[in-house]
Amino acid sequence: MFTPALSFLKKTLPSSEIDALIMFKGVKDIYERLPEINTIHYFDFLKNSKLDSLKFVMQLRKNKYDAVINVYPSNRKEYNLISLLIGAPKRAGIEYLRSNMKELGFLNNVKVKENDSVHNVEENIKLVMKLTGVIGPEISGLRVILNSDETEYANQFVSKIKEDENQLLIGFHPGCNTLKNHEKRRWEIEKFSELGNKLIEKFDAKILLFGGPDEIDLKMGVINKIKKDLAFSVDTNTFTQTAAIIEKVDLFITNDSSLMHTAAAMKRDVIAIIGPTNKNYIYPWETNYEIASLELECSPCFFYSPRPLTCSRTDIQFKCIKELNVDTVYNKALQMLQKTN
Repeated sequence: MFTPALSFLKKTLPSSEIDALIMFKGVKDIYERLPEINTIHYFDFLKNSKLDSLKFVMQLRKNKYDAVINVYPSNRKEYNLISLLIGAPKRAGIEYLRSNMKELGFLNNVKVKENDSVHNVEENIKLVMKLTGVIGPEISGLRVILNSDETEYANQFVSKIKEDENQLLIGFHPGCNTLKNHEKRRWEIEKFSELGNKLIEKFDAKILLFGGPDEIDLKMGVINKIKKDLAFSVDTNTFTQTAAIIEKVDLFITNDSSLMHTAAAMKRDVIAIIGPTNKNYIYPWETNYEIASLELECSPCFFYSPRPLTCSRTDIQFKCIKELNVDTVYNKALQMLQKTN
């Protein structure tokens, strides 16, 4: 969700050299293809020791950067320390409404105050505007660049599943990040299965199950309860192959997850199943979408801080997602499909 801000940054400073420090392989797959990026510095901080991580960061000082941007959201003291250690005189970051001092947000010297009513994309744009002093034009969409091999890979994958070119393909993502107790944001796999059967019965659709290597059991849990040979697991070798197949679906129904944003980048119609998250932050950007949510009085309860996700309700823990029924999501899907004929 920083890609629109990156585009604006390069247009504003066309002669600049822009590097990206990345710790996740999927993000590397996206950023190494973006024309604005000069160099990727890829390092898995989670799998390396603190000493090795420090050595890696200190090596970046030799590049003598003029500025570092701590992209939003990144409300952790580790990220703010990395920005400081890189040695750039300008350190841009969001001034978070929660845990900012505790997470050393004061180390940044170019700051924009967090706004809970603003999307992540817009927060990043505001940060770049503050750094450059330039007010930007219309904000672009999210970007994932595919190559011809990936497009052909997706074409062949889909051709083996669709019985005719007009058959409806619907993507499901039943997973999401598990860090900080975020698996509690997941809609139950039994409900995904029931939804799949209803969509198959109504539209003679085929269902594609998406997710990473650690979500195979989730995908199979959904598939095993759907009518035989009408749901398929999407198992790919790279993030960009997954994105290429997402581009082929007619509708993408998903938890609040990275693949929700991937579907937005691929301009798919999206049904986003939202529980405790602030939907202002993360609704699918610049694409057709519907939000399936109970809109409880206690929602949203998750905001950007290192604190694990918890629920303060005394009746039903995480009621916002547990009591979201299949018909609610199904009706959202019908509305979306009717809009697009």
